[in-house]
Amino acid sequence: MRSAHGNKQKHESKNPLQRALIERFHGQLARVIGELGPAEILDVGCGEGYVLAALRDKGIRCAMTGIDRSATAIEAARARVPAASFTVTDALALADSGQRYDLVLMTEVLEHIPEPERMLAVLESLAKRYVVTSVPWEPFFRGLNFLRGKHVLALGNDPEHVNHWGRASFLGFMEQRFAVRDAPWVFPWTLVAAQRR
Repeated sequence: MRSAHGNKQKHESKNPLQRALIERFHGQLARVIGELGPAEILDVGCGEGYVLAALRDKGIRCAMTGIDRSATAIEAARARVPAASFTVTDALALADSGQRYDLVLMTEVLEHIPEPERMLAVLESLAKRYVVTSVPWEPFFRGLNFLRGKHVLALGNDPEHVNHWGRASFLGFMEQRFAVRDAPWVFPWTLVAAQRR
């Protein structure tokens, strides 16, 4: 899964280009979710709450829940988004409990998970209606890392990333279980809003 250091570094970067790209990503994510109009959002692998905080800052006001396996991340998320509810758990345990949410969100997590197809089934079981996901858009994400001197020996590949999708291949991956409703251009990520069939 994502490291806390990497997540903080990404969201609190002083690099103006990186800040602009993340701001654009958050803006498109808020637009997509606003158009779906969910009654509630579950953020799977919420980390320190940066994404839910960005959504609230951009006017998304529905009930929000975040889950993560890291107690340290959840503690930070609670401080960052006091209006949301956060729990230390994982998606499989939550799915087994029978809990369901109008919209399930998973940003920048699937690339870290071995056998991601199994996670799609878990997301489907957690969602009443919608699933919104994002992953790095490869090979561009790796290329940008390499150009800025990050993970140079691995040719820009983050050592925590075990899956790599191009835009078309990720859309195909999501379409295995969901009907894709929107996939805005948010380079260097692929963002997909989908609905249960």
